[in-house]
Amino acid sequence: MVSSLSSEEMSAQRSDFGLRLSNSMAKYGPLCVGIDPHRQLLTDWGYNVDALGAELYSMRMLQAANGRAAAVKFQFSMFERYGSKGIAALERVLYAARQMGIITIVDCLHGGLPTTVSAFADAYFKPGSPLLADAITLLPYYGARSLGGVINDALNNGRGVFIASLTSNQEGASLQTAIRQAGEYKGRTVAYGIASTAQKFNKGNDGMGSVGLIIGATIGQWINDSGVDPSKFTGPILSPGYGWQGAETRDLKTVFKGTKGNVLVTVSRFIAAHGPDIAALSAATESVALDIRQALIEAQNEIDDVVLDDEEEE
Repeated sequence: MVSSLSSEEMSAQRSDFGLRLSNSMAKYGPLCVGIDPHRQLLTDWGYNVDALGAELYSMRMLQAANGRAAAVKFQFSMFERYGSKGIAALERVLYAARQMGIITIVDCLHGGLPTTVSAFADAYFKPGSPLLADAITLLPYYGARSLGGVINDALNNGRGVFIASLTSNQEGASLQTAIRQAGEYKGRTVAYGIASTAQKFNKGNDGMGSVGLIIGATIGQWINDSGVDPSKFTGPILSPGYGWQGAETRDLKTVFKGTKGNVLVTVSRFIAAHGPDIAALSAATESVALDIRQALIEAQNEIDDVVLDDEEEE
């Protein structure tokens, strides 16, 4: 039980997800393959639009991602649409991913009052759960502090979370850059308060923390308005929007200047368009992973060069 652990063991447990993800990113690069069995993709691949089709699609995407990507992300709603059969399909593909040793993220975007979100911990973090995952995504709009219980449950089980802060959908900017009128972060944006609350959970970690943010790759035009500086965040950053949603490598370099190996870019349909042939999917995965790795290296080097130039001027 968690209560029998020493303080050192507890600290190691709470940093386990960040360490495992960091190691996987160092080995395979900063790509997370999104596994989103859209109706159109199932049709394009010749599968029925049902739970079995979603499962077959997911298994092929897993094979392509295995050994080529740092993690995979399952879009929960794409399985939920089929009811209990869809959830059972997700359970099986999560099991398959665990057997392959692939880090899994379930993109369920859950949120709510503390009494509600405690159930999510049992579903996704409790040992032996059929939906056991390495991390899930969370919505903080009941207040970021409302997520404290489920975050601690994740950390105490060696798991992680990603909290939506600056999402890739354009209409989100008006809410996420709104100025808070009261509370600890009065006068700062909603997104800033979320990022700052998440960062508190990562304090004291020597490496990458286990509490992450969702920051879209398409938000370059309003990143400055948010007050959020991704380069100062020490947890993992899950970044959607690359490829199908329009973000390119130049956008990664704009949004993530100065970050140091903690950005995980999720790509789904841009890779899936090469299926269902596994060889083609694998080649597309490798190509995208290389492009993303190079873009993020350049993003870091750009800021490093600026610092170096300033030092030389002194």
